[in-house]
Amino acid sequence: SLSRHGLQMTAHDVEQNFVGRALKDLGKAAQAMGADLPADWTEQIYTTMFDELRKGVDVIDGIIPLLDKLQDTGIATAIVSNGPMGKMEITLSPSGLWDRFKGRIYSAHEYAPKPSPEMLLKACDQAGVSVDEAIMIDDSVSGCMSAQAAKMRCFGFDQHGEGTHLAAVGAIPIRRISEITKALGL
Repeated sequence: SLSRHGLQMTAHDVEQNFVGRALKDLGKAAQAMGADLPADWTEQIYTTMFDELRKGVDVIDGIIPLLDKLQDTGIATAIVSNGPMGKMEITLSPSGLWDRFKGRIYSAHEYAPKPSPEMLLKACDQAGVSVDEAIMIDDSVSGCMSAQAAKMRCFGFDQHGEGTHLAAVGAIPIRRISEITKALGL
């Protein structure tokens, strides 16, 4: 969509600059980089995005077994996302994750977006967990930065790369969810 509005970038550039950002912040950043976005760009992109997401989203390999192990050991879990609740409901419902996390899903449309630590701190507070006991798993620079701001240990998930961009903001880079299982001794 950005290329249609005058911003030519490689997929790698898009990933490095925009993944994990709230859409309104992404739009502002794209405009600052030269994109000529219409006033209703956010609404247009949400419509297109939701239509695509309804076609299905794969669950990251290893995430369900990790969640099962965390649940079996009584470890609290939550989801924090810069996306709206509607997007998360579309992507999480088919796998059962929407129902599994009901009441523990935090959206930047209700709290300050990542890289702010607000959603992480709220999730910890509601779970009765201190940030020094918590961990964050995120695949974006902004998410890893929010963990850093909260003083929370963070695993930076980069299944297709080395995670150096995530390590640069304080995350422990991983390529597979099973690495977290091992690191936590589960």
